[in-house]
Amino acid sequence: MLWLLFLGCMLYVYFFHAELFQSQLEQTVHASMGLAYAFLFFFGAIRGFTLIPVTYLIIIGLLFFPPLPLFIITLAGIIVSSVSVYYFFEFLHIDKLFAKRYSRQIMRVRSALEKNELPIIIAWSAFPFLPTDVICYICGALEVDVRKLIVGIFIGEGVVCGIYIFFGRYVLQHIGALF
Repeated sequence: MLWLLFLGCMLYVYFFHAELFQSQLEQTVHASMGLAYAFLFFFGAIRGFTLIPVTYLIIIGLLFFPPLPLFIITLAGIIVSSVSVYYFFEFLHIDKLFAKRYSRQIMRVRSALEKNELPIIIAWSAFPFLPTDVICYICGALEVDVRKLIVGIFIGEGVVCGIYIFFGRYVLQHIGALF
């Protein structure tokens, strides 16, 4: 809920006080663009352990970064996060939280994964309302080849993030032109 409030405030400032937003924040970002990219990557990489959807990072990133670097860094963060979840969920006992919260989905996915690993990983990660971290956990628990997981996540999340970022930039530019 706090993320939604923060996001709403950022969008309000972006659209209704653009001069403040652009002058102050762009100076900060441009003063240390490498640091800004590092922060984006860091938050993208740990996102899997916070259970924060990547969509929030993308929307905030659209306000500060050009689309292509945002896409590349977002996808890199998703891959690192996915591999981390694959290897560490059970170690951190987050598997118990997921088993409790998503027990029905986990059982269905486990049985389906045994037959069609890569297509299911791609489809799951491309569907916006399914948490990608769940498929990463299940693949880790079932010992699916991590390279297959990375390829599936790269394709599925790549399509979704590409749409969000490049179409989102287009929408923000047109909405911004109205104000």
